[in-house]
Amino acid sequence: MVDAALPPLIQQMLQPEFYPHPVQVPIELVQTHVSYVLLTGEFAYKLKKNVNFGFLDYSTLEKRQHFCQEELRLNRRAAAPIYLEVVSIGKTGDRFQLGEGEAVEYAVKMRQFPQSALLSHLFEQGALTAELLQRLAQAIAEFHTEAETNDYIRGFGEVAQIRASIDENYAQTTDFIGGPQTQTQFDQTQAYTDRFFAQEQALFQQRIDQNRIRACHGDLHLNNICLWQDQLYLFDCIEFNEPFRFVDVMFDIAYIVMDLEAGDRPDLRTVFLNHYVEQTGDWEGLEILPLYVSRQSYVRAKVTSFLLNDPSVSAAEKAKASRKAAPYYRLAWAYTQPQQGQIFVMSGLSGSGKTTTARQLAQQIGAIHIRSDAVRKHLAGVPLAAKGSDAIYTPEMSQKTYARLLDLGIRLAKRGYPVVLDAKYDRQAMRQAVIEQAEAKDIPLQILYCDIPPAVMQQRLQQRTGDIADATPAVLAQQRMEPFSHAEQIYVKTIDTTQDLTPQLKAIA
Repeated sequence: MVDAALPPLIQQMLQPEFYPHPVQVPIELVQTHVSYVLLTGEFAYKLKKNVNFGFLDYSTLEKRQHFCQEELRLNRRAAAPIYLEVVSIGKTGDRFQLGEGEAVEYAVKMRQFPQSALLSHLFEQGALTAELLQRLAQAIAEFHTEAETNDYIRGFGEVAQIRASIDENYAQTTDFIGGPQTQTQFDQTQAYTDRFFAQEQALFQQRIDQNRIRACHGDLHLNNICLWQDQLYLFDCIEFNEPFRFVDVMFDIAYIVMDLEAGDRPDLRTVFLNHYVEQTGDWEGLEILPLYVSRQSYVRAKVTSFLLNDPSVSAAEKAKASRKAAPYYRLAWAYTQPQQGQIFVMSGLSGSGKTTTARQLAQQIGAIHIRSDAVRKHLAGVPLAAKGSDAIYTPEMSQKTYARLLDLGIRLAKRGYPVVLDAKYDRQAMRQAVIEQAEAKDIPLQILYCDIPPAVMQQRLQQRTGDIADATPAVLAQQRMEPFSHAEQIYVKTIDTTQDLTPQLKAIA
């Protein structure tokens, strides 16, 4: 039975005869505070409600038409097969017709996909694998690389623009102190962002100068991503508010990091994050990421907390909302707390198992894994999947690569990240440079030396496929390890990658 409280148009759209195509009965209605979505089987129709919340204004037919067209245009960037067209709805007498007569309303027509295709559903079912998250990281990296930027868009990276919404979050959540969040959490989270905006002006300017402020998705959590017909689609992006969409690429990434953290899967967060920054070369973005993970978590907590002040919500539902909000307030706070960074330097010849070891260690301790192969190709402007020419393996290029590795390692460790620098580090001078910097900055350091028989290394290189590394058996034949000095020995732990890595890494971590 159709709810008589619904608008007449929606009541009619719940009837099969409204549509010029077969439908699946009963037609399902999904409502949010800003939209109606009618699920008919093959197609879904999304209508915008006549509302004005300041940050979102759908209060006239012209505005609803405009934002329907914007929703179609913007979502076609990363979900074109889903977003089909904007359709008009006319009216004759008391009957509404799809695509006929003078328009009295508009809807976005989409392909309907099953809810089981949502990455949020896959995550809940334990089916969101590391391999799928690497695919997702690749898809988002490509989306961000192609996303528009210009002087106007970059202007939204100014501190004043970013700070306004974050400060508003605190102002809107004072009522919930002593409930889902503690006074200490509130005070320390706010103090962190105050300090960050005061002390990190140069970092915000760097993000602008490096073109990291782009026309992003703006709401890229796991519930707005689907795996349908073996394709990943990023859908339902922000179309109604430029400050929510013209953001740092790390603002988008922070949603997924938050979802994986809140779901107690830091290993998957590490896989996703490392693959994304390797693809984009945006390791510096990790310096600003905690601000945005804290922000996204706080907003999730805030929106949930609003139910606590709604008189129409039962006491039982309010208790449930408070329990749901509390972990997000806690996560927002946790990302503002100081952490002890550390550096792990991989060492060994090509084929010795450094990257396999580094990747496993990174997942175990939540570390940032930085491969020299990726750094070198980003410096040279060579696509990661392409084979590098001899020109990117000159001594000068190697010097630049190791200097970049050291700079990133120190910067990120100072921010509290554990960092794994994955390169041969076959020369004492390269290793000594890291040791001197780590000692000067009081950063804990270990050198993990992968030492296995040359024949095994040769065999591994012969069998290697699908990796960004270019080393071959011929390259290995030219390599030599300079022995570790007495001063280096205190940092060195030897790894046998022909044996099970788990107990060896457990002892190290």
